[in-house]
Amino acid sequence: MSIKIEFQDWLELNQLYADYASAVDSNDWELWPEFFIEQCTYRLQPRENHERGFPLATLSFSSKGMLKDRVYGIKETLFHDPYYQRHVVGSPVVRQVEADGWRCEANYAVFRTKLSQVSTVFNVGRYLDKVVRTPEGLKFASRECIYDSEMIPNSIIYPI
Repeated sequence: MSIKIEFQDWLELNQLYADYASAVDSNDWELWPEFFIEQCTYRLQPRENHERGFPLATLSFSSKGMLKDRVYGIKETLFHDPYYQRHVVGSPVVRQVEADGWRCEANYAVFRTKLSQVSTVFNVGRYLDKVVRTPEGLKFASRECIYDSEMIPNSIIYPI
């Protein structure tokens, strides 16, 4: 079933997804929370838990303030081997039009490159998003990153 939206809205949705990937791939951590509204949700959850309705998530944040705390942790308190990540994100598919925005879905693959090592597939799944229009442009009200594999590397430091 195809849902029709205005072409300008579709362009803005695609730009939001591209800008998000660019920001997290360039380690622009202060910019990451700005893609979200104040009372937002960001969750990273295995597919099995999502499909069974289990609440357990690898990461779960329920406000922009919590996202800013994560940024502080990434920059100031978490110690890990540095790595680069690169997102490949499919075009968002609008699943539902709501009075205040859209429910969208997009596939993603994240590749990780550690210094002096070959690139590897890091995380693959789909985004389930609620996108709303704000005076500052389109923002995520919620972003669920549902990853396909039950197994993940020993830690996920950066946003997916």
